[in-house]
Amino acid sequence: MTEHEPAPTGLSRRGILRAFAATAVTAAPTFASAAGFLRGAGDVRRVKMYNGRTGESMDTIYWIEGDYIKDALKEINAFMRDWRRNEVKTIDTRTIDILAASHNLLDTSEPYMLLSGYRSPATNAMLRSRSGGVAKNSLHMKGQAADLRLGNRSIYQMAKAAQSCQAGGVGIYRGSNFVHMDCGAVRSWKG
Repeated sequence: MTEHEPAPTGLSRRGILRAFAATAVTAAPTFASAAGFLRGAGDVRRVKMYNGRTGESMDTIYWIEGDYIKDALKEINAFMRDWRRNEVKTIDTRTIDILAASHNLLDTSEPYMLLSGYRSPATNAMLRSRSGGVAKNSLHMKGQAADLRLGNRSIYQMAKAAQSCQAGGVGIYRGSNFVHMDCGAVRSWKG
């Protein structure tokens, strides 16, 4: 079967994803999160992003056969740094897994555009003074959140993929055309 042929069972792609999602969540009842969705990807996890503000791109495999790769995580930490202050913080691997799982579910090769990863308290305060949509105790300051965009998928498609992971917070920001994903409590909102 090629990627363009329908599944032999007659199920739609959406039906296959639902079945896969149910299986993944059942297989991991104590960690019903993005990690379950990544199991179907084999023993490799990958994240692809670019940052229009810094001009940097990243396409890295960060997990192989049950182990996170330290050098790849360092690369992700540096890429997702607070670019305004050039401060790096360890990005929570649960957040990285949510980003990767959501991207896999979207079935696109386009990398995410990273709008915001880690934010220093100073940057968060500055952004908060300019916008009511910035949380005082933002998970961005803990390295547990990312604001993302894709050119070939709508923010609603992105949000549905992230919500299907049942692994954290998902916010839709229609006016700014991005989706917030974090590894905090499971919740969703529109900003």
